[in-house]
Amino acid sequence: MEVGGMCEHKVSLFENVIKQMEVARPYLPNVEDDLFEVLKYPKETLIMHLSVRMDDGKVKVFSAYRSHHNNALGPYKGGVRYHPQVTLDDVMALSVLMTWKCAVVGLPYGGGKGGIACNPKEMSQGELERLSRAYALAVSRFVGVDYDIPAPDVNTNPQIMAWFLDTYEKVKGWSEPGVYTGKPMVLGGSEGRKDATSRGGAYVTREAMKVFGIKEGATCAIQGFGNVGSFAHKLYKELLGLKVIAVSDIGGGVYNPNGFDHDKLLKVLNETGTVANYPDGDKISNEELLELNVDILVPAAIENVITEENAPRIKAKLISELANGPVTPEADKILFDKGVICLPDILTNAGGVTVSYFEWIQNRTGHYWPIQKIYEELDRMMTNAFLAVYEVHRKYNIDMRTAAYVLAIGKVAEATKVRGIWP
Repeated sequence: MEVGGMCEHKVSLFENVIKQMEVARPYLPNVEDDLFEVLKYPKETLIMHLSVRMDDGKVKVFSAYRSHHNNALGPYKGGVRYHPQVTLDDVMALSVLMTWKCAVVGLPYGGGKGGIACNPKEMSQGELERLSRAYALAVSRFVGVDYDIPAPDVNTNPQIMAWFLDTYEKVKGWSEPGVYTGKPMVLGGSEGRKDATSRGGAYVTREAMKVFGIKEGATCAIQGFGNVGSFAHKLYKELLGLKVIAVSDIGGGVYNPNGFDHDKLLKVLNETGTVANYPDGDKISNEELLELNVDILVPAAIENVITEENAPRIKAKLISELANGPVTPEADKILFDKGVICLPDILTNAGGVTVSYFEWIQNRTGHYWPIQKIYEELDRMMTNAFLAVYEVHRKYNIDMRTAAYVLAIGKVAEATKVRGIWP
């Protein structure tokens, strides 16, 4: 997911994930307490210190991580992020979220996640390549097409996946393109991967608009304008008929009740570094954007931006979570009591990992799909996942996030129980 420095207070994402699991606990009577305890924690975490020679000849040491949460349903799956604030806590939490995300959508995967504490914006292409190859070498014993399949995440891209793959294959001595997904097309990447997260979110939001009575022409605000937020602007307009009246990124935001020209927004972003410099509109802060009077709010930046402090002021009818963990557990309860519908991250932003799954299948068979098949299969899987979560939501009269956790934890618990706790 795309990020920006929009939150000063660092709340433990891992603690929040555990809190969200605990909220779902009463609706899982068939899951024993000891099994539930097992599901809270990653099975293994890898901490690395990568020595990289920089362009000035000096050697710099970078802290790096990989977390394997649960593989009862299949190999570990999850991205690798490059960000100065990457911590073991974040990586552990995100690996847990990946387990639930894969289970919600029905993918044959468990959850994994990785990261390097670095600032890629301050590094040359050569430094990035040496760092990426150091990471790929360090994790080469812990990844594999049937064990752990990493992918892009914050500040990583197809080029970095190409370096990962090349390093892995040189170490192993054979071709294994399915070990990394999100690769360049020439190395076995899939059609439709670039906008997959946003497109999957659009399909989920479309189904939610039907059942919750939100019509075409509704207003929308998007926080975060990286790859995910940018495509959300485009696709939520084109596929859902929404009117996007506010956007923001790390540099601030802009509000225009008449909406925005997508190409012009991208031009401003590329030329000035922030959408806040868009000339046709009023400047607003990220905090102000969250509290606008819109029908649909799309957090597409970082975690913990909607908290118990600002949740009472949220006016949106529906929140479409394209970021990971944008709403805290305390805010969830406030929003639910207000009647705000939250489409949870583990459902709404699962389009990326779903198309990564398609890529993995294509790599393993050597048969590559046309873009239309990618879109059709993504639509089918995201729609089915929404309907399954919505059914649990209605059955227990609980919020959509808790419903998604109930569904996901139930699946993983059943698979873990059938396998048995061993060794």
